[in-house]
Amino acid sequence: MAQKPSIPKGTRDFSPTEMVRRNYIFDTIKTVFKLYGYQPIETPSMENLSTLMGKYGIEGDKLLFKILNSGDYLSKIPGEKIQNPKIGEFTFLIADKGLRYDLTVPFARYVVQHRNEITFPFKRYQIQPVWRADRPQKGRYREFFQCDVDVIGSNSLLNEVELVQIMNAVFSKLNVSNTIKINNRKVLFGIAEYIGETEKFQSITVAIDKLDKIGIEKVKEELLDSGIRADAIEKLAKVLNFEGNNENKIYFLKGLLKGSETGNKGMLEVEEVFTTLKNFDLQSQIQFDLTLARGLNYYTGAIFEVSANNVKIGSICGGGRYDDLTGIFGLPDVSGVGVSFGADRIYDVMLELDLFPKDAEETTKVLFVNFGEKEQNYCLPLVDKLRKSGINAELFPEPAKMKKQMTYANNKNIPFVVLIGENEMEQGILTVKNMIAGDQTQFNSIETLISQI
Repeated sequence: MAQKPSIPKGTRDFSPTEMVRRNYIFDTIKTVFKLYGYQPIETPSMENLSTLMGKYGIEGDKLLFKILNSGDYLSKIPGEKIQNPKIGEFTFLIADKGLRYDLTVPFARYVVQHRNEITFPFKRYQIQPVWRADRPQKGRYREFFQCDVDVIGSNSLLNEVELVQIMNAVFSKLNVSNTIKINNRKVLFGIAEYIGETEKFQSITVAIDKLDKIGIEKVKEELLDSGIRADAIEKLAKVLNFEGNNENKIYFLKGLLKGSETGNKGMLEVEEVFTTLKNFDLQSQIQFDLTLARGLNYYTGAIFEVSANNVKIGSICGGGRYDDLTGIFGLPDVSGVGVSFGADRIYDVMLELDLFPKDAEETTKVLFVNFGEKEQNYCLPLVDKLRKSGINAELFPEPAKMKKQMTYANNKNIPFVVLIGENEMEQGILTVKNMIAGDQTQFNSIETLISQI
């Protein structure tokens, strides 16, 4: 019996209709990126594990897909290593490459490798798939696309402001009601100082990052398991539970962190970003979110996360400032900031809310019915004229029954069907059926049809 075909969990096939919708998202995002002066790059699907490991924290490293070395890789491993394997060490003996976890670390590697070829500040965008060995669930896949936009080589907070504008512009064009949440890792470090647990800063941010998924009580348990004092956890909970508008939160945190040099610097950055954003008419809701942590190791300043207001699906965009990610690869003191749009989650949100424009699902605009050899030869030059005018058109490839050809048009969401039989050929006219309205119209030339559809 033939094996039933399948694909790995957390991956998906995409039908033509789905691809047209996805391309609508990609094209919309690209248009905004280019509008703000960002240039495209691409990097390989696989990177050296030495490039990827240690950049995402312990949790992130666990989710890296490793690629087995080719050939007889076991023969090169000492026998005692096979008999008594240590997972972390053994991994590097059998795999030295991995699928990229995100686009930011490969971007930092790219910048270092190509530093003599690029102009700083370097503004780039990148739209490619990434892979994570995560547990598949709604809105969480093992293979998914990210649409990244970053500027590197500039410390200016205007870059943070511009990224908020970009996020607002993208989701406005896609008609997705959203909230852009902003925080700052320096502020979080200041809070860690306030509760007396700076040495546990990474554990604190990793736990806080799970707050919306597991709730405050589970976060407290995780913090306690990490060795953080119970009284410090309660102080942290009070800070995270503070409610008020953005101005209230800024005032509260400035007072709370005035004794922390790092925390105070972070608050000055937060205040400058929010003050500058007041100059723009933004459709997105902008929120200073004290619970936003972004658990990745490399963030050092502003952090962002976007949620859809009408769908529970997790973040649909996120990112932040990283001051020395390139330093890991030998180019220190080059600051960057960027955000990543989760195209797959955006797709799910738009599908659930029925936000895709009907014309975005259309691949062919005009179909010519094929009545026979004489008619098809007559139609071929007309199809060519439509295509040269930029109108997607096709001729059905064989003189099949009318029902089959009309079903083909319906299944492909083709809005116009042209019927040219003997009468139309003799009179030099085109009979056009509007598949949406259901009516038929006659045109005296292909040029008239082109001008009216």
